[in-house]
Amino acid sequence: MASLSCSPADLAQFFGPNTTNPTAAATYLCDQFTAVSDKFVDTNYAIDTTYLLFSAYLVFSMQLGFAMLCAGSVRAKNTMNIMLTNVLDAAAGGLFYYLFGFAFAFGTPSNGFIGHHFFGLKSVPSSSFDYSNFLYQWAFAIAAAGITSGSIAERTQFVAYLIYSSFLTGFVYPVVSHWFWSTDGWASAFNTHNLLFKSGVIDFAGSGVVHMVGGIAGLWGALIEGPRIGRFDHTGRSIVLKGHSASLVVLGTFLLWFGWYGFNPGSFNKISVAYSTGNSYYGQWSAVGRTAVTTTLAGCTAALTTLFGKRILSGHWNVTDVCNGLLGGFAAITSGCSVVEPWAAIICGFVAAVVLISCNKLAEKLKFDDPLEAAQLHGGCGAWGIIFTALFATKEYVSEVYAPGRPYGLFMGGGGRLLAAHVIQILVIIGWVSATMGPLFFVLHKLKLLRISAEDEMAGMDMTRHGGFAYIYHDEDDSLKPGIQMRKIEPSAVTPNSN
Repeated sequence: MASLSCSPADLAQFFGPNTTNPTAAATYLCDQFTAVSDKFVDTNYAIDTTYLLFSAYLVFSMQLGFAMLCAGSVRAKNTMNIMLTNVLDAAAGGLFYYLFGFAFAFGTPSNGFIGHHFFGLKSVPSSSFDYSNFLYQWAFAIAAAGITSGSIAERTQFVAYLIYSSFLTGFVYPVVSHWFWSTDGWASAFNTHNLLFKSGVIDFAGSGVVHMVGGIAGLWGALIEGPRIGRFDHTGRSIVLKGHSASLVVLGTFLLWFGWYGFNPGSFNKISVAYSTGNSYYGQWSAVGRTAVTTTLAGCTAALTTLFGKRILSGHWNVTDVCNGLLGGFAAITSGCSVVEPWAAIICGFVAAVVLISCNKLAEKLKFDDPLEAAQLHGGCGAWGIIFTALFATKEYVSEVYAPGRPYGLFMGGGGRLLAAHVIQILVIIGWVSATMGPLFFVLHKLKLLRISAEDEMAGMDMTRHGGFAYIYHDEDDSLKPGIQMRKIEPSAVTPNSN
């Protein structure tokens, strides 16, 4: 909010002839007015900064959600390994985003492809920079890295995690976020000078920027590594390698659900802004609330659709599948959450569940192994979310959140320019991530730095790489028949097995 001005010269003319010194009186009143105005400005700034920081904390809490989800989805013998990789995704990502990533993403002024200012937050203008924004953007960057770690779980060397996570958060992801979120980006809806198809891309909280980037990176990692030992038998038949804890999966899912309220509504960055549409006057808090509602409805619809869809296909109710379906709905609605009606969010969630189930079926046929379905969930559902936004974005909400006169959803009467821009977004994200992360994983594979040995994989990475199991018993105990008492196994007594 800009500070309001008061001119003593203009105010003095309103004093009557009996006023002894109208200029002094006017100056005094203007001073008081300016002080009150500055207080309002300071209050608005404090409110907006608090809102953004709280949203950043919510997005960061999603790292705990990813950690719990990953841990529950792998076998017990790899629990410590996957937990450590999630911690280091955040730690390495924090350092490399500070040194390089933020500059590549938001180092303005720059060209449309990549930013080139503010490395290590050096020479950042204090008048236009807020440290809370850096923290918020960092939380998004490490979320993309966390998505990728799930795809290559249970068979990846620890050094490979460090290398890919640093490269993804320090370069690959920031370039994409510059394209679509920076005011200089060539396809950004905030770049008012050169809009793509006179529209720009509406990817409000990152179905493409975050989820597709993480999902496509994980796709290449899992493809180059190959499936886990035992995932497909000698005839090519799919064998389910179940995670060891559905409780951790559910806990992680609820933590991610909670964090998504910072991910999507928090992407407004401010909450004290007011805007008018036609004869109505709104505060941005109204749009924030609507965004939270559309996010919720898409996730809930996807969860229920997956529940009954998988029941029809498999014959039983599966909580892990429902959790993944829920997250698929969230990944899809993330792009258009601020510009669609609540009823459209239900359509988004329904189709997202169908996309996820279909992608998983395709992955089985192609013998593609992703322990967390991360490539299918974030890549597939993220791509659907981008298309969904181009079909269902409303004129009113696009005008509120972006600018009046912008193209909106094809099904809402807005023409095809937004859809064309979003198709381009999908293609360039696939191309960029494939051209950067694919060769990285391939080089790591050729240098024998990517996949662990077959012996280590069979024994479990916790014992061979991290000094012991996360639990007092090994995976073989999980398969004991009912009626046989579970026994404690000392680490020295453990021998490699095929679990």
